[in-house]
Amino acid sequence: MNFPVIDLHCDTVLALLGDDMNQAGSLRKNRFHIDLERASRLGGYAQCFACFTTPFMEEYHHVSPVVAFEREIATLQREMDRNNDLISIAYSPKEIEENRKTGKMSAVLTLEGTAGIGYDPELLSSLWLIGFRISSLGWNEKNPLTGSHETGGGLTDQGRAYVEEAQRLGMLIDVSHISDEGFWDIMDITRAPIVATHSNSRTVWSNSRNLDSVTYTWYSGRRCSGNLIRCIYDAWTCCRTEAFHILHFMELDPSGKHIALGGDLDGITEMPAGFEGVQSWPALAQRLLERGLDEETVGNIFWNNAIGVMECAVCDHAK
Repeated sequence: MNFPVIDLHCDTVLALLGDDMNQAGSLRKNRFHIDLERASRLGGYAQCFACFTTPFMEEYHHVSPVVAFEREIATLQREMDRNNDLISIAYSPKEIEENRKTGKMSAVLTLEGTAGIGYDPELLSSLWLIGFRISSLGWNEKNPLTGSHETGGGLTDQGRAYVEEAQRLGMLIDVSHISDEGFWDIMDITRAPIVATHSNSRTVWSNSRNLDSVTYTWYSGRRCSGNLIRCIYDAWTCCRTEAFHILHFMELDPSGKHIALGGDLDGITEMPAGFEGVQSWPALAQRLLERGLDEETVGNIFWNNAIGVMECAVCDHAK
């Protein structure tokens, strides 16, 4: 069965720009993990495109975080214009569904790291207007908003203001890369669903980037989970038990309503055997079916759960 796919995280925009942040790769057809020609073979497709910035952009890419962010936005807008026969920016889950019904793919804009906007919550309203619907607070560094999984440390007052403003607008907060302390600080103040757009199970793969079972149980119990699958190579590589992360989360929450997809495609350096890019999502679906999940559950993981958490964010904003 060719399930529709919503992938809540990729770094394809950065890949299109290249190491010097000045290349002009094509989203329609390229050598990266994601392009539109391959994605169009799926039963429907919505991709969350991350605009990634850190304080280290000068070191990595020889441009400031602000310039990097501006170029990433410009690249996305250019590719939407060039390929408007295939894809368009979706500003709501309703538009994602409408695009799928007409055979069009959807792009959702997201922030990974906030250095490109100077960690300023007052800039979120402008980003909302151009289509940003998900934002993390940082990457692997400690910043004016929060500590990371590498540094430790919780939310600052500015971080709390950032979360509150994002949720006021209806923007989902992404807890990927955040510290455990920061996670719990967000859970103390959240008034809307949150997501972990590319985070796996710490029980299955012991890494501070991943979510532990206590965190996940609390997370799903509060209806605050949109996506709990970090890099699919983690889920594809252990002794032919490719779906370990998904199945572990299913054990904690048999409904499966708090699991979705976040491939981190074009952001991972090694691909798992059998997974070559966006065209390989059906292979994961088939593996889950073989492991005993029914079609309804797989359909929820691949599409409906992500739509649901986006709808909740919009509803909470409307309140």
